[in-house]
Amino acid sequence: MATIKRFEDLEVWKDARDFTKVIYQITANEELKRDFAFKDQIRRASISIMNNIAEGFGRYSNKEFRRFLDIATASNLEVKSMLCLGFDLEYIAESKMDAVIKQNEKLHYQLLALIKYLRSKSN
Repeated sequence: MATIKRFEDLEVWKDARDFTKVIYQITANEELKRDFAFKDQIRRASISIMNNIAEGFGRYSNKEFRRFLDIATASNLEVKSMLCLGFDLEYIAESKMDAVIKQNEKLHYQLLALIKYLRSKSN
């Protein structure tokens, strides 16, 4: 793996940024504008994914970076859970749901792969 000097160069961060943008677009619909608590929580959880990747990258050890990636992974799962609820409440159309869940799952596997890679570098 080439040495990455900026968190902005991490593919997982770029994908988390794109995912956050999608969450903002989904939550801009009329139904969700009225459910402020739901909208705020899912947006904040999606922001947490990209921000924890960035913050962890700035730490001084792979162990610290992994800790922040664990938090990002948990936030990603929180978003997935909220997407399921949003679908159940008919805030999110099935056509959008399939695509955003696929994006969420891709991000999940990217995070796990980076955690695994960092773990192997520590051993």
